[in-house]
Formats: sequence, C-alpha cells, structure tokens
Amino acid sequence: MALDLSALNPNQQAAVVWDQGPLLVLAGPGSGKTKVLTTRIARLIAGSPEKRFRVLGLTFTTKAADEMRSRIDSMITDGRDRVQLATFHSFAADVLRQHGSHVGFKPDFVILNQTADRESVLLDAIQECGRQGVDTDDADVKLLPFLDRLLDTCTNSDEVRKRVRDPDLADKAAALFAEYRHQLEKSNRLDFPCLLGKAIELLESKPAVARLLRTAYPRVCVDEFQDTNYSQYRFLRSIVGDVPHDLFVVADDDQIMYQWNGADPERLSELRHDYKMSVVQLPANYRCPPAVIGLANKLIQHNISRSSDKQPLVAIKTDDHTDAVRLQRFEDTDDEMAWVAADVAGRGVKAHAHCVVLARTKKVLEAAAAALEAAGVTAALNVRKDEFESPPFRWLHSILRLANARGDREQLRRACKAFYSIEGLDLRVEQVVASAAVTGGDLLRAWFEETLVKDLSDLSREYLTALRTRIVSRLDFQAFVTMSLDWFRRLHADEGRDQEALGDVEAEESMWRELVQTIGDRLGEGLTLEAFLQEMDLSPKVPPPPPNAVRCLTIHSSKGMEFAHVYLVGLAEDQLPSFQAVKKGDDSRELQEERRNCFVAITRTQESLTMTYASTYGGWSRQPSRFLHEMGLDLPGEPAPPPPRTA
Repeated sequence: MALDLSALNPNQQAAVVWDQGPLLVLAGPGSGKTKVLTTRIARLIAGSPEKRFRVLGLTFTTKAADEMRSRIDSMITDGRDRVQLATFHSFAADVLRQHGSHVGFKPDFVILNQTADRESVLLDAIQECGRQGVDTDDADVKLLPFLDRLLDTCTNSDEVRKRVRDPDLADKAAALFAEYRHQLEKSNRLDFPCLLGKAIELLESKPAVARLLRTAYPRVCVDEFQDTNYSQYRFLRSIVGDVPHDLFVVADDDQIMYQWNGADPERLSELRHDYKMSVVQLPANYRCPPAVIGLANKLIQHNISRSSDKQPLVAIKTDDHTDAVRLQRFEDTDDEMAWVAADVAGRGVKAHAHCVVLARTKKVLEAAAAALEAAGVTAALNVRKDEFESPPFRWLHSILRLANARGDREQLRRACKAFYSIEGLDLRVEQVVASAAVTGGDLLRAWFEETLVKDLSDLSREYLTALRTRIVSRLDFQAFVTMSLDWFRRLHADEGRDQEALGDVEAEESMWRELVQTIGDRLGEGLTLEAFLQEMDLSPKVPPPPPNAVRCLTIHSSKGMEFAHVYLVGLAEDQLPSFQAVKKGDDSRELQEERRNCFVAITRTQESLTMTYASTYGGWSRQPSRFLHEMGLDLPGEPAPPPPRTA
C-alpha cells in the first residue's frame, strides 16, 4: 500500500522517502516535523507488508508519543503492532522488564518518581556508609542533585573522585554514589537516572541482548533530538550500534532549551560526526504570520552556536493580519498584567481557550493569572504532578503498588494514610506488619484483614469485601480498578460524607481514565500489573485546563504547542534574558539559551503576538530586553496607559 505524499512539500517528501543511510532532519518550528516523522513511519510499515521488523520511535513526552500514535493509526490499518512509540525512559523500562535480570533487576521493579522517596533511599545509603566508617550525616542528603548529575553523565563509581576537588568530599561522594545505587538494586527499585543507566549497562555489557534489540528494531526514529542529555544519547547509541541500518533523527538547534537538564548544542555536531548523517532541512513555517517569522529570523541569527548551514525560516502564510505583532511598555508590572488581562478579556470568552500568556518564570505567570482572574477571565496555571492528590486515588495507587510488591512498607504507610482521609480509620502500620508476620509477610492481605474487622461504613465494607477477592487472591487489577472507581463515585455522591476530605475526585478520575487509556493503547493486550505501574509512574499527572481558560505557561512548558494569540510578558533585562544569563556575558551558552527561549516563545504564534515589558519589576528598574533590539523593533516612547481599575 503506497501512501499519498502529495500534501508534503519537496523537502518533507525527501525526508519521508530517504533510504540512503542515517538522516538528520533540521526542522524549524511549525515546519510539519511531526507529520514528516509519522508519515515516514507509516510508509516504512505500509511498504513492507510481508516483513516483520518493527519501527522504534523515541520522543520526550508521553503526550508526543500518543499524538504520533494517533496520526500513524489514521494512515495505516495493518501493521500498527509493528510500531513502538515511547519516551526514552519508557523504552528503557520495557528493555529492563524483559532483560533486567542480567543487571540485577526483576520485572516488577518499582520506579521512584518522588524526590522524597529518593531522599529516603539516600538516607539509607548515608546510614550504611556511616556504619562502614565513612564520615556521613543526614545533611548529606543535599548531595542528591550532584549524584543525579553523575548518573546523567554515565559516571562510573571509580570516576567519581575525579569530579570532586575536595579529597574528603570526594571520598564521601564516591561512597554514597556506589551505596545509593546498591540500595536501589537490592530493593528492586529504580529512579529516572538509574533507569537509563541500567539499560545502558545492560546493552553495553550484554552484546547478545543488544543484537536481539537491533534485529527487532532495525529502523529507529527520534523526535526532538536537541533535548537529549548525555545518558539519553548514549542509550540511543547502545540501541542502534555503530552502524545503524536506518537512523532517522529530527532536531532543531534553534530550540535547545534544556541545558540545565544536560542538553548541549554540541550534541548535534557529535551526532552528525558519529553517524556521518546526511541532512535535510525543513525551513518552511506553516504556523506563524510573516511578521513573526521576520522577527524570529532576526533574533536567532545572533546565536553563534547554531549550525553554520542552518537555513532561515520561510513564512508560508499570507500576511492577512495587520496587527500580527504588538509591543507595549508599562511603568510597572501591575499595569502590565492589568493591561494584558483587559486585552484578553476584550477578545470574548470563545477566544480565551486560544490565548496563552507566556513568561520566563512562574512568579511572573502567577501575577498574570491573578490579573486575569481579577478581570473575570478564567486562568489556568500549568502545574505538573507526579502523584495523585485526592485520598481515594492515592489509596488506589498505593494498593496497586502493594499488590505488586507485597512487602513494601512505604506503600502500606501511604495506603493507611489515604484511607484515614476516606474513612477516618486510624489503622497503624505496625499493627498491619505484625498481622502479616503471622501469614508469611503479605502486607496487602493483612491490610484488608485488619481493615475489615474495624468499624466501617456499610458502603466501604461492601466494596472492600469485594475488592479483597479481586486483588489479594486473583490479582485481577483491571477489575479491581473498575470496582474502585465505582466506589469512589458513590463516596463522592454521599451527602453525609466530608467531601472536602475526599479532594477533587472527579478531576482525578478523569485524569486516571485518560492515563489508563493511554497506557493500554501503548502496551496493548496482555498488560501486566508491573508494566502498568511502571508506565503510570513515568507519566505526569497534569489535569486538563478548565473550559475557556487562558493558559499561563512558562516558555519551557509551551514547547510543542501553538496558540492563536500569544502574549509574551516580562520582556525586560534580568527577566528575559535572566539575571544569571546576563551575568555570564553576551556570547555565553546561558545567554544563547535565553535567546532560544525567546525564539521558541514567539514562534508559538498562529495569528497575533503581543509582547510587553515594564520599567520596574519588584521595585527594581529594568531596561527593555536586548532581544527586542535584536528583533529590530521600535520601542514605545511612552508607557501605555493602564486599563481602568475596578473596585
């Protein structure tokens, strides 16, 4: 089955049909990179119906992987099971589920996504090192970010001392680094950095496993490569080997904005050198008005670390918006935010969901959100969560984890704490542990037995009796989840119950169902409990914005999005660019990243871009951002009048 490629421009078609070795696609914002990537994958599958090889697509967020999956499903009907779309961490988890025994991990390993859980492991390592004579104390838990940097750069235990100048601190860091990893391994737990590290160790130490993986996935596609840190790139190299059959990488060096997380402008050069990549560029921009494209090209050309052969963006849209770009100056940030709020309100409620307020920092966004709410406009601040917050869903998640690891006291503690908020029953962890000791240490079974002899509401007793059978003996976790959700809905409908104590059950049920659907689509039939929990822990818990709400996003969190009307606020020196970047100097890596942040922000625009700045922030005088000058904009001579204040 041949796919129709007539809707693609010549450069896009060239990338989709490329078959002459490793290819790097330099894709500017709004250039249709996702269309190119998904069309290529669909073409590889549709063009080889008699083959059984699989295509691996790696990206950075579950949302991006899900969007790619949806697009591919719309293009092909047969062979969808031959496509594996995943984040780097999700694919690493998949590899370790299948082959992790070679590096000391069982398939039901637990992924730690909470800082508090990781600090608890490090505290255990600190105590163990202390028993071995190392000079440690609990305050050394502050070394966790340093250990993360070591893990992200794939540092070996014997190399740690070379990274620390102080000899005493070097000995301590080396001991804690080794013991922290040992504590994780002996308890069959992994955090995000170790997840990649162990997958790399597996593939590099077991060539037979690596060969098996390359046989299964001879064609690998990577999205947003510019965001990779060293461990992600090394993981990619361990997957494809030195001479990949087909490596297809999409990237944009003008959108590198995660240097704090290990992204590096030099990594694209390293990729091109390591694999002798051919290059296809996608400069055509289908998203932004021509005026915005003109600003973006002027701005980004000031970065000296871009690819020397990078082509400027080309606007495809016709110039049908006379006010596509606006710039406003204000005396202070209060006036700035009040004006933005009034301007957004004037667009009407139907337009609000298509508006976004972008800023460099969350503090500025909080001021913008407050001004929007004061103007009668619903504002949605983007808040990432790694765990559920309502007691019912915290209970559900901890019980499932306890079902997967029957001796996990931390999950038992969480289940007891959450259930206290649901039923007011103060069930002691020590009591359950003592009960479990009589019956072989099964904390899950003991929790149900101890709970059901207590004074419970009739509703909860009825459900817990049925739920115990499903999860303790049968491990039918999908039926357990379905019944639990029904229980939560009935709790929420019980007018005699303290609803505030239950939290926002409706919103979290919606989020839970969406995650379950996504995980089911990703992993297919035969979903196991350990795989379900690992994918759940790898997925951010981000509630959807309210209907007709104006999104208030940091520039980093807006990556990959687009909006009809973009308001970029706080365009002043020491705001954007940040104070830290300004201190580093004009040609510093930090200032170039700030310029890329601004480039990313303005290229989210579909129809109109409004940029604002104030003369003072937090009582301190500020000059207009240098980026405004670099874009060639004429700065307003007088500040804009603030909107009328309402009582």
